[in-house]
Amino acid sequence: MRNFISEDNIEQAILEKLKADPFNYDILICNADPSKRDDLNDGTGRSSKRECVLPDVMLHSLKRINPTIPEDKIKEIVKSLKQDYTGTDIVDTNYKIYRQIRNNIKITVQKNGKEDFDFVKLIDFENPENNTFTVVSQMWIQGKVYYRRPDILIFVNGMPLVFIELKNSIVKIEEAYNKNLKDYIRDIPNLFAFNQICVLSNGLETKLGAFNATYDYFFEWLKVDSEKEILDRNAIYSSETIKNSSVRYFVDGLLNKDRLIDYIENFILFENQRIKIIAKNHQYLGVNNLMESVENRKELNGKLGVFWHTQGSGKSYSMVMFARKVKRKVAGNFSFLIITDREDLDTQIHKNFMRTEVIGSKEECQPKDSKQLREFLTTNKSFIFTLIHKFRYDKTKKYPVLSTRDDIIVLVDEAHRTQYKDLAENMRTALPNANFIAFTGTPLLGTKRLTNQWFGDYVSEYNFAQSVEDGSTVPLFYSRRVPEVGLENNFLDDDVVNIIEEENLNEDETRLLENASSRILEVIKREDRLDKVAQDIAYHFPRRGFLGKGMVVSVDKYTAVKMYDKVQHYWTIEKQNIMKQRNNASTEEERDQLTQILSYMNKVEMAVIISEENDEETKFAKQGLKISDHRKKMKEITPDGRDIEDRFKDPDDSLQLVFVCAMWLTGFDVKNLSTLYLDKPMKGHTLMQAIARANRVYPGKPAGIIVDYVNVFKYMKKALTEYATGNDGTEFPAKDIDQLIGYIDGTISEADSFLLSLDIDLNKIIEDSNTLDKLDALRSAYDTIIAKDDDKEKFKVILNTLTNLYEASKPEIFEKNWSNDKFAPLTYLHGLLYHIIDDEKVARARQKMNQILDGSVTANKNFVNYVREESASFRIKETKTIDLSKVDVEQLRKEIKTAKYKSIQINDLKEYIEKALKQMLNRNRTRTKFSERFKRIIDSYNAGGTENEDYYEQLVKLLEDLRQEDNRANKEGLAEAELEIYDLLIAGKKLTQADEQKVKLSAKNLYKKLKDNRSNLLVVDWYKDEQPRAKLKHEVELSLNDDLPESYDKAAFDSKVSLLMNHFVDMAVQGYGWVGIR
Repeated sequence: MRNFISEDNIEQAILEKLKADPFNYDILICNADPSKRDDLNDGTGRSSKRECVLPDVMLHSLKRINPTIPEDKIKEIVKSLKQDYTGTDIVDTNYKIYRQIRNNIKITVQKNGKEDFDFVKLIDFENPENNTFTVVSQMWIQGKVYYRRPDILIFVNGMPLVFIELKNSIVKIEEAYNKNLKDYIRDIPNLFAFNQICVLSNGLETKLGAFNATYDYFFEWLKVDSEKEILDRNAIYSSETIKNSSVRYFVDGLLNKDRLIDYIENFILFENQRIKIIAKNHQYLGVNNLMESVENRKELNGKLGVFWHTQGSGKSYSMVMFARKVKRKVAGNFSFLIITDREDLDTQIHKNFMRTEVIGSKEECQPKDSKQLREFLTTNKSFIFTLIHKFRYDKTKKYPVLSTRDDIIVLVDEAHRTQYKDLAENMRTALPNANFIAFTGTPLLGTKRLTNQWFGDYVSEYNFAQSVEDGSTVPLFYSRRVPEVGLENNFLDDDVVNIIEEENLNEDETRLLENASSRILEVIKREDRLDKVAQDIAYHFPRRGFLGKGMVVSVDKYTAVKMYDKVQHYWTIEKQNIMKQRNNASTEEERDQLTQILSYMNKVEMAVIISEENDEETKFAKQGLKISDHRKKMKEITPDGRDIEDRFKDPDDSLQLVFVCAMWLTGFDVKNLSTLYLDKPMKGHTLMQAIARANRVYPGKPAGIIVDYVNVFKYMKKALTEYATGNDGTEFPAKDIDQLIGYIDGTISEADSFLLSLDIDLNKIIEDSNTLDKLDALRSAYDTIIAKDDDKEKFKVILNTLTNLYEASKPEIFEKNWSNDKFAPLTYLHGLLYHIIDDEKVARARQKMNQILDGSVTANKNFVNYVREESASFRIKETKTIDLSKVDVEQLRKEIKTAKYKSIQINDLKEYIEKALKQMLNRNRTRTKFSERFKRIIDSYNAGGTENEDYYEQLVKLLEDLRQEDNRANKEGLAEAELEIYDLLIAGKKLTQADEQKVKLSAKNLYKKLKDNRSNLLVVDWYKDEQPRAKLKHEVELSLNDDLPESYDKAAFDSKVSLLMNHFVDMAVQGYGWVGIR
């Protein structure tokens, strides 16, 4: 059991640390009491609880850092920035505000009697201490429906740039993401207009991410000053105080004023203006190491260093961040030459720079040939992207000097491959004073380690094991299958492997390969062996748990095509076998599983991916193979403009399995690729490049699986440890799949410990010989687990981990005869939690509750018989429309007294109310008081302030009131949409009965006017443009002016018009209505 550190302790520790040296933040602690949530005297200076900025702090800060800008202009900007962004696309708004933060706001000013322009800084990046840093705890923010109170917000110049959500140390931080961060984004999107960093912490574990990233992309920040710091993760995760916990590393490492400002300015990217990318710990430290080299470039003689960050850890984005920071922060007019050795890599890197807006989409920076490259290098172009091959030159002549500038930085990607001797010498001759950096994911090590001769020392190292520990990549596990077809000795002769790595061999290489390794190739390419491998792939691929993309790596092009044909052949046989098994299946469960496998196999499309060469049809025909159909498919463009690369990168595309020999093994990222079938001798950096195809992070993907058909890992353990020695001493980049299965046992132990904390003993349940008694015990366990939301969410996280690990280990786990007595009952509980198991008694309790709520039957003695005849899989949440008028409230009160599984039925009542509220709010967004009341009831119960039966009664009373509210439109003689307008118009007003009738008429007339003129007023995307918004506002003013009673003075009138317009826009953006009339 983890040491307990309370949420409050974590919060206080952060506040105290940020208040003291060297941070010296201003501290503001708001009143967390819900009764004070509407109180504007909370120290924030806001005029509305919907505001998320600190307006007074912002005004004073902007005046200080912009001393030459007139105060009235500053006030205009503050007014604009404190607006409510709820009705906007918050990702787009976040992008636009970040650009304003980084690039300043352009304004019109008068200079010497003439109109001119100037820029207002939102942050003083040159002088971090000149900015105002404020940390605010427990600040109430009013959202669309609920009020929310973030634990900690960090403001820079009054802008909320850092969001921190805390949990106590025994709660998994994934819960903070699932339950809290997602709720905040939904309920108070306004807060995230400015957000740059989201932090989730339980004290022992702390993770950071962009607000719109999935949890898989959140990361730790455990190194403060240097990437060489040695971490003791076990000590951090078992810390008894905040002083030694992960929070301390995050605060020290990132919240120092200089660092936070540097991070915001230089380490945040947007790809295609939508995907927000924020630098991870290793990227921040590594890029800043490179920046030191740039500052010291004279002393280093232009050898700026080797930047080794393992494949999949974001090396390409580090390159972008580095180039962007140099251009912005280092004096001079730097040019960057980015060198690769493959067209696909050149295209990919160029796209990264273009999509992150470091270069323009029309900027000419990719020379088409050697001549144009030489022309480009004589200019001052900021960026040039090229292949090393374009440095070819007449060998009888000396390569010319093209530029003697010392402010050219050459970034060589995958430098172990691109340093071809003659070409590299030509490049260095052309640019004698340039500065060189090697970027690599898998450098040459040992005796071949890149030396000072070319690039200088290793300036940043982040290896395979470190990236797995940090969660930057997923762990890899290898599986040895069909061992009788593997090679049985250390066949990996260096010369042979180096030749095999190449896809297009010349005659000399082919002859050498045949002479030196005829036995090796003979074994690898033997027909009966390939048949066994193909048969195994056809069996293995559809039976995996996580059905990510797959890649088969063969020894050469011909074998890749041959393997495709063989897998297709055995795929058909496998489908026939499955159909036979399904016909003979003894249980419905077994039939369903086989049907699922068959359904997947019918959808799977395969393709060969190999490079094109001259006269290839003749060459393949000599081998008895046909390449033309494969080549046609490789070049095919879909009707929506996607090529075969785009299709394979799309997780939903039917192209699931590809056959390669060299293409796509380097620099080709497919995040949901989870299985690599390795049937080609490889070693060292080439093997690392290949297996890294499966290590990318992707939602629901716990690991990458390498199926090793050539015994590579048996002989490569020692050689590969150099690439993957972690901070905890872990070695070797891929582990045996038996270790993955071991993790399953560890997660089962964690689940068992959690259940024991709730007085649920799985051992006792398992020992009971009576199956019916076991099921009853599991039902009671489930009833206990779901009683409190926190317990339910915590258990879900554990079970999701268990399920993901189990799925990742298929089908090997079946073949190894693994068993754990506690797995079955945990799977049963998982099924109950996610409504995927039809437990008769639980279904009966649920269905009984549903029938009462639905009012379609009366609960009586004959009810049990009724339920038995109905489908046990019925769920309340499947009801399409809720009719509150049918709810039998008194029957609900009686039901809880006799219910055996009280928590189950309370949970279903809660789900029912949740859906009813959502339905009612969609019709009328002024009903937020009911949502707030619902939340208070639940929060009180989860905090232990309410007993089961009192909790149930409060829910029933709420339901009773909802039923009355649901009928209010009829009582008032209004349609639902008219009632919504009426509620907005009377909000905050005390009216006479006569005035109320006038307001009702006003609501009716306004709604009719909007409805009758919707084709003119509510055009497509009307809310996005000023002109149609102004037109609608004018019509609203005319209508209200005619009908509202005299008690609405000018101020009240303007306020109501503004309220209605904001409401209409908000609803249109969210799709609730007012895009057109409902």
